[in-house]
Amino acid sequence: MNAASKEEPSAQSPGELRQSVEHVLELIRPAVQADGGDFDLIDVRADGVVEIRFKAACVDCPSRSSTLHGGIERNLKNLIPGVKSVIAVD
Repeated sequence: MNAASKEEPSAQSPGELRQSVEHVLELIRPAVQADGGDFDLIDVRADGVVEIRFKAACVDCPSRSSTLHGGIERNLKNLIPGVKSVIAVD
């Protein structure tokens, strides 16, 4: 067996990865907005790190970390193989 056969069959291009992330974030957004918060997608880096910026009630929310890791990051990582982590930027 050669090394090429062990690779994932269809890795997404950077543009496709960003488009996939945008799609999943739009599915998550209504739940965040229902609590008065919101977020913007800032970047999807080549290393699989997604950068978001919290807005509205999320900025000072004590549950912000839970929303970031337990909601947004968990969903992105489960649905999009290229996503490695999600970080909040100011």
